[in-house]
Amino acid sequence: MKFPDPLIAGRLIKRYKRFMADVALKDGTVVTAHCANSGSMLGLTEPGALVWLSPARNPDRKLKYTWELIRIGHTLVGVNTSLANKLVLEAINAGRVPELSGYDKILGEVKYGKNSRIDFLLEGGGGPPCYVEIKSVTLKRDLSPTAPVEFPDAVTTRGTKHLRELSAMADQGRRAVMFYLVQRQDGPAFTIAGDIDPDYAAALKTAMKAGVEVLCYSCKLTEREIILERPLKTRLM
Repeated sequence: MKFPDPLIAGRLIKRYKRFMADVALKDGTVVTAHCANSGSMLGLTEPGALVWLSPARNPDRKLKYTWELIRIGHTLVGVNTSLANKLVLEAINAGRVPELSGYDKILGEVKYGKNSRIDFLLEGGGGPPCYVEIKSVTLKRDLSPTAPVEFPDAVTTRGTKHLRELSAMADQGRRAVMFYLVQRQDGPAFTIAGDIDPDYAAALKTAMKAGVEVLCYSCKLTEREIILERPLKTRLM
């Protein structure tokens, strides 16, 4: 996924009210950007960090910028979690996720379970329908080269609900996939931050026993584009 317009560099002043961030641009102008990330963003809000913003194309939008990237150490991290579904869909259509190939159509935001919507429903190809839930991963508390990336960065009752819904689909003989999209490049493996949310960790173990598959892919990030790059090892059970 290429950014439609050149990104604008600046320095983070602060993130606040969850969805807002003040950024000082190179010319000294301070702007308020939309932060499309509902998580805690643990480790990603250090004042003074180098960040990149995308300009809004809608002239009527109140906030004229969206926070897209931050540099942490030697790596870029994608903080705009609203891009996750688009990145995964692009990768599936390009054949870069072999585990999800062979389906005739992909439907988005389909109602299922108890008042939930699945990110993608894959159908056709002669097999059972495949329910795919996507989570964007940005957390890495230990920045050493061998340390894993982690999810979640805060308690997520919604995420736990999604795992239970996927478990129910698997119990019904349907294919269910939990897809973790890592928007950073400095982690060789993926694990669950059970100390942050024990209920989520327990729900994932239950889901895997029920037959829910776990996929984890990292992204390659530049100031021009983000693309799904490679699968990561998982350290889960």
